Amino acid sequence: MKTMKQAVYAISDSSGETSAGFSRSMMAQFPEIEIKQRRFGFVQTTAELNHILQQAVVEDAILFYTLSHRELDEIVKDFTHRNNLLAFDILNPYLDRIGQRFQQHPSHEIGAARKLNAQYFDRIAAIDFAAENDDGKNPRSMLHADVVLLGISRTSKTPLSFFLANQHIKVTNLPLVPQAQLPPELWQVDPKKIVGLTNDEEVLQKIRQERMLAYGLQATTAYSDTAKIQAELDYADQLYQKLNCLVINVANKSIEEVASIITSELKLPI
Repeated sequence: MKTMKQAVYAISDSSGETSAGFSRSMMAQFPEIEIKQRRFGFVQTTAELNHILQQAVVEDAILFYTLSHRELDEIVKDFTHRNNLLAFDILNPYLDRIGQRFQQHPSHEIGAARKLNAQYFDRIAAIDFAAENDDGKNPRSMLHADVVLLGISRTSKTPLSFFLANQHIKVTNLPLVPQAQLPPELWQVDPKKIVGLTNDEEVLQKIRQERMLAYGLQATTAYSDTAKIQAELDYADQLYQKLNCLVINVANKSIEEVASIITSELKLPI
């Protein structure tokens, strides 16, 4: 089948992050269409907007836009209607409905979601916390964390820590090695804050073999040995049972899926 090509415009009077992300999510549902995405951020004048719209006609582009300025929003609606362009306003229809629900008018403040507020600084603090306490660097930090991640090597501890940190959640993680002594602080942490990560033996072996090859080493080593991996998994499972903590198998799950399970099960605000 011949691949279809389509121009997609993300237009905004702010950074354009929302319209660009939304358009990517929508168009990803059509893998046979080759997307040429263009992002137009901080559009402030009618002249600038009209120039973009004229280009859209030439490329027969699909438009996804977030325009807080009502005049600009109406220009896009009128233009796309007259020129039969497919366009999606992904801001104002929702603001209007929410406003009707609460009998209030939206502020239409440009970039309101990106204002420096307490949540912003909480997120930065959480990211710093994750960086400072990654890979068991500071066991005492477990006593101040919102979430403590445990897991043997290659169970996504670090990427998961930083993903959760971006949701303002303070995370520390501890690698589990059967021969290593566990820090006493672990037993002082509320089990409801602890998450034990595990994986399937076959998946772990493949990941570890690929890791060795990436380092220019042989794929088959003690690190990727089946018996060693199973022993590590058994050790982790026994520890999780003693702690009575939440256990998640990360095999075939994305970081986003695992993070969603954690925030839901631990009832964390996001």
